Amino acid sequence: MINTIRTVLLTSILVSLGIVHADVSDDKPVMPIMQKPIAIAIHGGAGTITKANLSEQQAQQYRAKLKEALLAGYAQLEAGKDGQAAVISAIQILEQSPLFNAGIGAVYTYAGEHELDASIMHGAKRLAGAVSGVKTIVSPIAAAQAVMNHSQHVMLSGRGAEEFAQQQGLAQVDNKVFNTERRFNALQKAKRVIADSQTQLLEFQDYKFGTVGAVVLDQQGNVVAGTSTGGMTAKRYGRIGDSPIIGAGTFADNNSCAVSATGHGEYFIRYQVAADICARMAYQGLSLQAAADKVINEVLVEADGTGGVIAIDSAGNIAMPFNTEGMYRASIDIHGKMSIAIYR
Repeated sequence: MINTIRTVLLTSILVSLGIVHADVSDDKPVMPIMQKPIAIAIHGGAGTITKANLSEQQAQQYRAKLKEALLAGYAQLEAGKDGQAAVISAIQILEQSPLFNAGIGAVYTYAGEHELDASIMHGAKRLAGAVSGVKTIVSPIAAAQAVMNHSQHVMLSGRGAEEFAQQQGLAQVDNKVFNTERRFNALQKAKRVIADSQTQLLEFQDYKFGTVGAVVLDQQGNVVAGTSTGGMTAKRYGRIGDSPIIGAGTFADNNSCAVSATGHGEYFIRYQVAADICARMAYQGLSLQAAADKVINEVLVEADGTGGVIAIDSAGNIAMPFNTEGMYRASIDIHGKMSIAIYR
């Protein structure tokens, strides 16, 4: 009884001081008493988002799905789970949504199939796992996690990755499960562009920015990052982008930050975007925001590379810079404040 009274009094004091919140709302989820700092940020891709081609009704659908994924990941952090559980929970919701280019809703290859990539990295010991070019795994991010936790390797590809996932008990499906009419129409448009000898595929803007990702700070003080994608519309010859490549599309180190990227993958590979942001923090002493802005809005812009990142450091600071018109993104910071946005 005495302990209960003390808890109530302590709660009242903390509420009056603004340390915890007395209500639950979209903007301010409850921060449990004495809980260690936690934070999460997610993205659903950048690049082809413009107010001209996205209706308000569509925008609301994106915001709702981002919120669902964000809260799912945050719940894992509140429960004290390892950060990888939060990353997986958030990304799997986005993989199952036809709104995003990951899992269901993934873009088509030139041959009319889907080839999926994903990676995850844990900042405590720089453990990492990735899969690339998989066609039958329901959740590529879960397969990447299995590689990280249950194999001696970092990246598995194609049929080998699918065989490993099956041995780990992960669900397998027919590739057609990932079909959507919207992505099929995009493939037909891309093929028409390719057939036009006067036009290069790089001018077809719907092919290159679809990715989902999450970065978190968990109660144990670890940062974790994960990324999942269907890749590039009309891609050929087994093309792999930055999403499954540690250091390019995904990176995490407790001594600096965790990053998940979305953008024109070839540039993110060449400039090692995710790792570069963390390195600038570690070796130049830059803040998370300064390091992320430098790479996204200077280095990439000068190289004509487009896209963005979500990043979080060991103090729970969040940065989400992008050099395109929009990036689907959402976050809950260490104070419990929620943000969901599409445009600048």
